[in-house]
Amino acid sequence: MIVVPADRIRAYKEKGWWGDKRLQDFLEDHVRAKPGATACMDPKNCEDIIGRAPLSLTWRELDDLVRRLTALLVKQGLCKDDAIVVQLPNVVELGAIYLACARLGIIISPAPVQYRENELSFIVGQVNARGLITATRIGGHAHAEMALNVQQSQPGLEHVIAIGDPVEGPLHADTALAALDEADFAAANEAVGAANVTADDVFTICWTSGTESSPKGVPRSHNEWIIMAEGIIDAGDIEPGDHLLNPFPMVNMAGISTSFVSWLLVGGVLIQHHPFDLQVFLQQIREEKADYTVAPPAVLNLLLQNEALLEGIDFERLNNIGSGSAPLSERMVGMFFEKYGVRITNFFGSNEGACFTSAYKDVPNAADRATYFPRFADGFTWHAKLHDRITTRLVDPETEDEITERDRVGELRVKGPTVFSGYWSAPDITERAFDQDGWFRTGDLFKIAGENLEFYAFAGRLKDVIIRGGMNISSEELENYLLGHDAIADAALVGAPDPKLGERICAFVVFKPGQSADLASINQYLVEDKKVAVFKQIERLEIVDALPRNPVGKVLKRDLRERLQDG
Repeated sequence: MIVVPADRIRAYKEKGWWGDKRLQDFLEDHVRAKPGATACMDPKNCEDIIGRAPLSLTWRELDDLVRRLTALLVKQGLCKDDAIVVQLPNVVELGAIYLACARLGIIISPAPVQYRENELSFIVGQVNARGLITATRIGGHAHAEMALNVQQSQPGLEHVIAIGDPVEGPLHADTALAALDEADFAAANEAVGAANVTADDVFTICWTSGTESSPKGVPRSHNEWIIMAEGIIDAGDIEPGDHLLNPFPMVNMAGISTSFVSWLLVGGVLIQHHPFDLQVFLQQIREEKADYTVAPPAVLNLLLQNEALLEGIDFERLNNIGSGSAPLSERMVGMFFEKYGVRITNFFGSNEGACFTSAYKDVPNAADRATYFPRFADGFTWHAKLHDRITTRLVDPETEDEITERDRVGELRVKGPTVFSGYWSAPDITERAFDQDGWFRTGDLFKIAGENLEFYAFAGRLKDVIIRGGMNISSEELENYLLGHDAIADAALVGAPDPKLGERICAFVVFKPGQSADLASINQYLVEDKKVAVFKQIERLEIVDALPRNPVGKVLKRDLRERLQDG
């Protein structure tokens, strides 16, 4: 199924930005070139996750698993343009299922393992899924049993397939794979040829975070994933054969492009990790000789607060770490480079295809790299591979006037080959998502910065603005400042309902171990050290042990607002 307009495909291929190579073609290249080399490995705690010992597969073994999964899907009657929902942790079967579906043109809709019947039923219904692949159990939860319950409410869901221990009801993957014969493989080969999958066919339908409303499906083709991964490989200085440690769920942009597709392109080793466990994560870095990984800012900050945790890590190999999804600390970015020679790359991206990297090669100054992103616009040249392919502009969301001056907050609009073509089966929402000139409305607020107006500074979400007495206050702007406070480890701001002013500024704060601060001292820091306006002072302070986050690390501000409403 191709949902990208033909003229867009033609234009990007003429420019050389898109090609005809599909994701499965990269697998076949590596199988021919180095069949006995290690390709991927399970998390070390796989036994705790799905009940079996961890696996390590060579490229030949991975290809064989993909071949058998392809035959199994065909035997179940699944074919090109069918959709399946996959709910699995980061285990080797997950990548193999993705590649089997890629060969057949089956559309994958991945779901976080934290989703339960309500969310799964929603996704199954939205994509009219014919199949659901999960594990018998994930951690302590009976996912196969849950999938059968979903099947009862979704009559179009014909197949439930479970990996792990066999249970009554779903098709047991290991048993079914072992029962395949030569006729099944012949039928699979015929189905792959008949599918005639192209690099422009839909590969996945991922889902927006859904922190504010029902999730929206984002279809992406092979080409759209490949170009995003090319930008990540370039920014992270990832080399052919590198060992990539993936701690992010492979359910959206963070896990799929940063690790899965990047790994396929460079032909290295994909080291899976799930769920996030700091000690296991560090053990994998040491023992599996990771060359590149990604980690949320809070984890990187924690490591610098207890540098004994970093002992034994080969920073000659692990000399670049990606981070994002939350503001980066100037101190953290600077210290990693000064003490360990590690370049922290600041990523900003979305499922819809906004894709920015603030890498050392373009922004060597730690303070700038933590705060700014290169401005991809006419008149600016960067080392970043995507700088001449993605075009941006800032627009006043009220007047639609373009913003070109410093420090004026506006909505980021984006065009380019990383940007999707529209939401799944939602023409009305898609129409609102693009302006009349075809620019994607990201909903993200930025302002122009830098001596030569060469940077963008993130200023918040268009829908995440606290309106206090008619004044619009960016939550993220103040959150960035709070993260620079000596006592604060994590912070999130929301508007507390107020009958007079509409909203007042409420800060949910996580203090560093052994540290604390009161409301007055925090406001003193904001006004005197950071020079913020008086009306931006915190008016309500809520101290919490941790902030609620979704599976990819974004703060669930909806939950924080509900806490305020509940008193």
